[in-house]
Amino acid sequence: MINNLALKYRPKTIKEVCGQKHLCSLAAPFRKLLERKSISHSMFFGPAGVGKTTLAKIVAKDMELPFFELDATNLKVEEIRKILANHKNALSKPLLFIDEVHRLSKTQQETLLLPMENKDAIIIGASTENPYFTLTSGIRSRSMLFEFFPLENDDLKKVLKKVENDIAFDMDKDAKEYLVNSSSGDVRSMLNLLEYALKVDNKIVELKTLKLLRPNALKDGVSSKSTHYDLISALIKSVRGSDIDAAVYYLARLIDGGESADFIARRLVVLASEDIGNANPNALNLANSCLQSVSKIGFPEARIILSQTLIYLASCPKSNSAYMAIKGALDYVRSEKALKIPEFLTKLGAKNYKYPHNFGGWVEQKYLDIDLNFYNSQHIGYEKTLDEWLEKIKRTSK
Repeated sequence: MINNLALKYRPKTIKEVCGQKHLCSLAAPFRKLLERKSISHSMFFGPAGVGKTTLAKIVAKDMELPFFELDATNLKVEEIRKILANHKNALSKPLLFIDEVHRLSKTQQETLLLPMENKDAIIIGASTENPYFTLTSGIRSRSMLFEFFPLENDDLKKVLKKVENDIAFDMDKDAKEYLVNSSSGDVRSMLNLLEYALKVDNKIVELKTLKLLRPNALKDGVSSKSTHYDLISALIKSVRGSDIDAAVYYLARLIDGGESADFIARRLVVLASEDIGNANPNALNLANSCLQSVSKIGFPEARIILSQTLIYLASCPKSNSAYMAIKGALDYVRSEKALKIPEFLTKLGAKNYKYPHNFGGWVEQKYLDIDLNFYNSQHIGYEKTLDEWLEKIKRTSK
């Protein structure tokens, strides 16, 4: 009986892992740490089916740690506390593997901080998104981050060869190529498709059967020629350059490649602020509405909302003055000594603070001890209006 090939052919040791050479090769720092049983709290991120859970299980096995697989989407704080309490006096601390780790609430994350700090458990989180953007600074400072990549076709073919050596069935070259290519670097997807094809006919796997079971390739915007990052970068740069047709083309590539509507919309929200900003403040409102809408509607209808928003953003006047202002301020804060806050801005010196509303809306006073200049209006679009407002406020109040 052909059943659960993905589980049957899951690697049991790091030597058996296909792909992820930057983690699993003999010279890889991750493997060296594992061999020395020194893996600490880690965050794994990358596409589905590329070995994140597998490697976490290998870590637990090699370090001889009790393994607990948890799902952040339905994880209860009491469950974590119970596991930790049961292993409080144990010789081996537990390894808690948390899938979809970016979905942990702030309360759940705070529950992990003390056990992580005291090494009461090893925490390994996994996500298809970079969890560092959603995890608290406390979690980030206690964890290492490891990225996983889609498997190469040669890696998938090695796994397929193992199956062919164990199970007798026929499959021609075209069927094999489709099985591998349509899996887009996801070994679990490849083995699942093969499993169902063998359940249809355990003697021969035909191309027509594979295409009926999976009419389209599991694209995720990633291929040897055009990566997920290259496509979204091309889209953003096309919008920034006000080329509507190029932007819509790259949007279509991302949608056809299986990219999530949420991800595309989030990038548009950032673009609306970074590249348009106050040249047209409504751009951010529309982009945010787009994000909210596609998260509730999803494909295929979400493609229309994304297209509308994209065209609007590409047509807007562009200004990166807001982006440059905060970039310059952060660069200064990180490289220079912190400036003293003027006393009249603090609680102790509040009596010397001049309340602008008592002076017609503006009164001259120094909010920093030295003069700094981070914001430079480009006088584009609505920025002109803001410049005029600011000038008028100061002129009228003098």
